[in-house]
Amino acid sequence: MTYRFAFGRPPAVAANAMVATSQPLATRAGLRALERGGNAVDAAIAAAAVLSVAEPMSTGIGGDCFAQVWRDGRLEGLDSAGPAPAAADPALPVEQSGARSVTVPGAVAGWAALAERHGRLGLDRCLEDAIDAAESGFAVAARTAAAWQKAGGPLGPPPRVGDVVYQPELGVTLRRIAEEGPAALYEGEVARAIAEVSWLEESDLAAFAPRWVEPLRLRYKDVEVTELPPPTQGVCALEALGLLQRSSPSLASQIRCVQLALEDALARVRDGADVSELLTPAYLDARRGRPAVTEPPGGTVYLCAVDADRTAVSFIQSLYEPFGSGLVAPGTGIVLQNRGACFAVGGRVEPGRRPYHTIIPGMLLRGAEPVPGTGSDGDETASTGENSVPGTSELLGPFGVMGGFIQAQAHVQLVSAIVDDGLDPQAALDRPRFRVEGELVRLEEGLWERAPDLERLGYTTVRETDTSVFGGGQAILVGGEALVGGSDPRKDGYAAGF
Repeated sequence: MTYRFAFGRPPAVAANAMVATSQPLATRAGLRALERGGNAVDAAIAAAAVLSVAEPMSTGIGGDCFAQVWRDGRLEGLDSAGPAPAAADPALPVEQSGARSVTVPGAVAGWAALAERHGRLGLDRCLEDAIDAAESGFAVAARTAAAWQKAGGPLGPPPRVGDVVYQPELGVTLRRIAEEGPAALYEGEVARAIAEVSWLEESDLAAFAPRWVEPLRLRYKDVEVTELPPPTQGVCALEALGLLQRSSPSLASQIRCVQLALEDALARVRDGADVSELLTPAYLDARRGRPAVTEPPGGTVYLCAVDADRTAVSFIQSLYEPFGSGLVAPGTGIVLQNRGACFAVGGRVEPGRRPYHTIIPGMLLRGAEPVPGTGSDGDETASTGENSVPGTSELLGPFGVMGGFIQAQAHVQLVSAIVDDGLDPQAALDRPRFRVEGELVRLEEGLWERAPDLERLGYTTVRETDTSVFGGGQAILVGGEALVGGSDPRKDGYAAGF
């Protein structure tokens, strides 16, 4: 579906709490969790579970998730991405879909970890609205219907706008998870069904556990931007912002900085890799060269929530490409991800390890003043990034943009719109985007008139009419005593609070 940039809706404003997602039912579920006495973490889990039902081409309990949580002045990251089978043969070619594209689904274990560590309601109560949506049905909105029609998929004929979709098998699986916890998926009957249709062994599922990680940080002007470390491409967004700070926030500079950072990320981001060098002042000052990168598409959902205590969650969940591997675990309603396709970045499958991960939740903090020894005096910094002081910042808000490999470059565009141009979250999300693919630059309507300028600089431009390739995002920022939020017009959702 094409989207024409015209008068946009104003940002959502609330005094106490807010949720922003790509589906109305998911935003409602997050708000209901807050009204039941839950916090932002409960709201995020409830919304993510509903998205697994209402946007099955993009996400589900057969995929992975990542999150950043700000609570009581402390930031931490959740990495719940699953690996390839321990017994995978690295000599076999990387598969784009099918049984050998499946990696261990991490989403449910991630929900449980978040609920246990930071939630109030418990995982079972957080899943109530998702179970109801699966069993009682949900009406399909316009952009979801368009994406579903385009993707086809393994769940039967794609619905049209207004069709009511029921997923009874998925409802049963969600009920089992609510009653038994994550073991309902990683052990027993459901695990056997996943192993039956993929190359995963039951032992691969039983061995999985999510990880709590320290986010990467980089100071961009007067804010601190935080992203997750490998296997995600979070460092790409930070490196591009670090390069952008050394030039200007013009369109051409943004494109150039994104190109350089994408080249580095594709070359350096691997499971367990140390990418701290990419964020040091010395490296950013010296970075040169013209890369040629290509980007496959992706299917993802992003959501965020902030509560009255200013606990904030930046959450992202994905099957990778639309409907992932194209496989459904028999009798479970679970569509399995094809994240293993991203082993193509490194050239081969790595047994027991995770591939390059496109999905990245972002967080903005009100930047602390630079402290000598942390980058402001020319010293190189470690994993916390340039001019960054962990623990001395205040929450500005969560943000993210879904959409496969566009995510890091869309983070750059969104942060620049907020920080450089002072836009509110909704206006920043409404702004037309570019997408870099090597020397090719896809331009969304609203940037088409800039094509001649870019072509004079040597780029090949495409006046793109398909807005789905530019992703979709959400953002919530703290503004004084209130919250100001936005939800991408390229999706069906909204931001709301109370």
